Amino acid sequence: MKRFSSLRGSRKRKEQDGRTGRRQSEPHGLLGSSKKEMKCIAASASLGHLHTASSVTSPPTTPPTHVTKPAFPGKTSRRQPERQDERTRPLSSPPDTGQQLSPPPCSSSSFSSSKPPLTPSSAPISTSRLVPGVAEGMLEKLELEDEAAVEESESDIYMRFMKSHKCYDIVPTSSKLVVFDTTLQVKKAFFALVANGVRAAPLWETKKQSFVGMLTITDFINILHRYYKSPMVQIYELEEHKIETWRELYLQETFKPLVNISPDASIFDAVYSLIKNKIHRLPVIDPVSGNALYILTHKRILKFLQLFVCEMPKPAFMKQTLEELGVGTYSNIAFIHPDTPIIKALCIFVERRVSALPVVDESGKVVDIYSKFDVINLAAEKTYNNLDISVTQALQHRSQYFEGVMKCNRLETLETIVDRIVKAEVHRLVVVDENASIVGIVSLSDILQALVLTPAGLERKGSSAE
Repeated sequence: MKRFSSLRGSRKRKEQDGRTGRRQSEPHGLLGSSKKEMKCIAASASLGHLHTASSVTSPPTTPPTHVTKPAFPGKTSRRQPERQDERTRPLSSPPDTGQQLSPPPCSSSSFSSSKPPLTPSSAPISTSRLVPGVAEGMLEKLELEDEAAVEESESDIYMRFMKSHKCYDIVPTSSKLVVFDTTLQVKKAFFALVANGVRAAPLWETKKQSFVGMLTITDFINILHRYYKSPMVQIYELEEHKIETWRELYLQETFKPLVNISPDASIFDAVYSLIKNKIHRLPVIDPVSGNALYILTHKRILKFLQLFVCEMPKPAFMKQTLEELGVGTYSNIAFIHPDTPIIKALCIFVERRVSALPVVDESGKVVDIYSKFDVINLAAEKTYNNLDISVTQALQHRSQYFEGVMKCNRLETLETIVDRIVKAEVHRLVVVDENASIVGIVSLSDILQALVLTPAGLERKGSSAE
């Protein structure tokens, strides 16, 4: 009877590990989760500055505690002196999704904290590198007692992998989480996003003693789009409004509960929630304590999956092309030109609900890309009062090194596309033809849809927005 070779091998290695007492390392360090300082920054408008507190304690004012994370939830590892070759640096760098592990200087005090365990603590963490035994340990969860289940098609292997792992498995051991109180001024909140190098922050409402929403770069864009008049008129709403005021004006009695997920939920549920709700950031909140632990993104999830892809059977669709699979968007593509004013680009962001706009020259070739993240540079440089400048002028002040537009073509396989977008650490690839003219866009959500949801029989509806 047919079995996955990698799963059969993992059982043999598991039996060998039982005899030698070798301890497996946990998977969380694989995504750049070295023991660094975590900051959870809660803002208070009444004090006019930011305070720091631990994200693993009662947000945002309860003193933090220092705890360590178990090697695997619900599992106990056997202790063994760690090998020298295992004590290595993390395999990959931390994600750019607001959970950077090197916090910038802050005037207020900071606390060092680690991710809280969901189960009684087991053996300490000894490694952050992909060493023999790590992938096997993660893939053991895919072993099924039901012989008929093992006979399933390989096409849904990624779906089953996601269903067999919890969101807790993907949360780094230490990270930085920024939290804003809703009484903070909008302007100070956006400056705090820039200062801390993050793209979004959960919003804490003191009256309700709970998280009520998220403040993202999209909010900054919506404020500029709604209230900008001319370079001669100051944007009063940005300068004076509090976050709670902006939420009341923008949502206008259409307040919806914050979309979040429990650390005990499967990663499959996280993927489904992200794509179904058309969001790019999903807070992981402990339902018991109410603590915000992390913010999950498409990039983080895909990177986690990519670490174990080589140990799993490869579905046949990975060798098919984008054209054959129909992955991506190829009609009514939103784009701009080098001389397009910033205010017009912001209008397209709002009206089309897209997260990036390819910059196309007169001949139709893609020469650059203007994303929502680039808009935050306006806050960093305090140049948001003049939105009549061109996109080209604005892109000259990028805060991060830009390697160029990441491209692909429709005849490349899905396997190639996944590898490229993960290694480049970008959110999308621009699909071009032989003349470098734009024909489509492939986003992270498109890829996760193809890898996880489509094999589960869950078809996508509409396009996603940040």
